[in-house]
Amino acid sequence: MTLYDWPRASAFGRVIPKNKIYEHAGANTALKDLFVREVDQIVWSHKLAPETINLPATKAVTEIQVFRITQREKTLSIDALRAIDRAIPFPLLFELAHGGKVKLAAAYKRPSEADSTKWVLGDYFESEWLNEDAPRTALPVALTMGALYEQLLGPLVEEQTVRLAPGATTGFAEAPQASFAAGPVIQPLSLEERIAQAEAIRAMTREVERIKARLGREKQFNKRVAINAELRAAKQELERLAGKSPVQALVKE
Repeated sequence: MTLYDWPRASAFGRVIPKNKIYEHAGANTALKDLFVREVDQIVWSHKLAPETINLPATKAVTEIQVFRITQREKTLSIDALRAIDRAIPFPLLFELAHGGKVKLAAAYKRPSEADSTKWVLGDYFESEWLNEDAPRTALPVALTMGALYEQLLGPLVEEQTVRLAPGATTGFAEAPQASFAAGPVIQPLSLEERIAQAEAIRAMTREVERIKARLGREKQFNKRVAINAELRAAKQELERLAGKSPVQALVKE
């Protein structure tokens, strides 16, 4: 994963007071305490929009906002990111900074089909920590704001998935394959399908760790045998999910 060289025209650079997040996110005392303990500063650093990067909006993605969070501690609770996402009615990308390091984080965010005034927020995906002065790359090539959002979010999903399940078949780098001869065109998984795969892998990884912990605590032989069988089944399911083909549909030309 690399850091992005956000276009100069998209620079926003506005410090967001924490109380504004509290107001819009309906923060309780516990969440406020979390922000005080873990968050030093929140900066609305860049605004990726049709007028700043010359890409047309789509129905689901009119703008993408980039927030830079300076952390007081190395770890940052997902609840803090979720509160900011709830407060801002646009897809967000986070740059998290601490101790001379920085990493990207984001959740797939989309308008609710049932109520267009509300947003559906998925699990969060994070990159590894990089040096603050690491080289930055230009934004990926895209034709619309929606396509850009997918291009920015996709590598985060892929990196975290492979980190949890080394060798996982994610298919992010694969493009549709077509043949000049009559026959099917192979379609790679959509972003939503890849995220669903990644979330399933993460959930099953947690289940494997939970069963391992139970096994470590259990002393009775017969119960250990049963838990070992459960662990084998969970590992097989994880392998199945990680090895799932990135190709889901065959669409006739």
